[in-house]
Amino acid sequence: MLIMQRFFISFGLIFLLFASCKSKSEKIKPLEEKITESVYASGILKSKNQYLVFSSLNGLVAQVFVAEGQLVKKGDPIIRLTNTTAQLNTEYARISADYSSPAANSEKLYELKISIDLAKSKMDNEASLLERQRSLWAQQIGTRNELDQRELAYTSAVNAFETAKLRYTELQKQISFQSKQSQKNLQISKTIAGDYTIKSETAGKVYSILKEKGEMVNTQSPVALVGDANAFTLELQVDEYDIARVRVGQKILLSMDSYKGQVFEAVVEKINPLMNDRSKSFTLDAGFVTQPPVLYPNLTCEANIVIAEKEKALTIPRACLLEGDYVLLATKEKRKVTTGLKDYQKVEILSGLKVTDIILKQAQ
Repeated sequence: MLIMQRFFISFGLIFLLFASCKSKSEKIKPLEEKITESVYASGILKSKNQYLVFSSLNGLVAQVFVAEGQLVKKGDPIIRLTNTTAQLNTEYARISADYSSPAANSEKLYELKISIDLAKSKMDNEASLLERQRSLWAQQIGTRNELDQRELAYTSAVNAFETAKLRYTELQKQISFQSKQSQKNLQISKTIAGDYTIKSETAGKVYSILKEKGEMVNTQSPVALVGDANAFTLELQVDEYDIARVRVGQKILLSMDSYKGQVFEAVVEKINPLMNDRSKSFTLDAGFVTQPPVLYPNLTCEANIVIAEKEKALTIPRACLLEGDYVLLATKEKRKVTTGLKDYQKVEILSGLKVTDIILKQAQ
């Protein structure tokens, strides 16, 4: 008796389950409506021209000139590092430049100029004596040895005069070279000293100061984050499975946690061609068409990149599409269909169904 009761109870449960499943089948008709196929992407906001500020030298932070949220112009100082050594090197280079300048070496040049004048006077005098000795020799007065001595003295005076001029020219070149070299060294020292003051490379807003007074700064770690004050861009991640369907210029519909319930429009501006090996995704750059009134860097967003749209398409719920692109008619007939665009809820039917057909939608 107990066995028979269990049998009837089990049979009743199976019957009710069958009846319930059967009753959950929904009869629907295809609809003519708009359909949009899209690719999902997620990402963050970045300020346009956003960049991390690095120091070209190591040192301690001596002064921070700006505060987070402050607007800066190109070339405005952000942070200054301690630069005692650089200041001493610059002062030494300035002293060397002053010492090597033509003005500082004018006495040396003047001394050689006097030597040139003396050599010129001696050469002129020797030339006069030689001319006199030659005149006497023509009158057969004097000896050949005296004439040779005068010619030798004149030649020596000419050589001394030319040597004095060469020494003067060489000193001029040397002073000019040393002056230019010392000026270059001074410029290099000033540049190095200037590098201790880290400046903004663009006009914009300081979004973050990453170092405080007294902290150590090196060339590997950023000291600040700067970007445009009002212009923002989107950095989106798209799965490698979908990237082949994405093109520059496609419309993007995106939502943000900061603006719940609102949808904003953007457009694909750039597809970075290198895939991230870890996430198996590609990075897209997109620009706003309609931008929210207040934005901040690193806000998150979710987006749908519109691949294709059709204003009037024959659609059915995706739940009605069976494996192999079949649908189940109300008459229990299984019919093959050709599909087109798809979104998250419905699919376009290109052939195999008419608006008058009735199909079954199984409960989920």
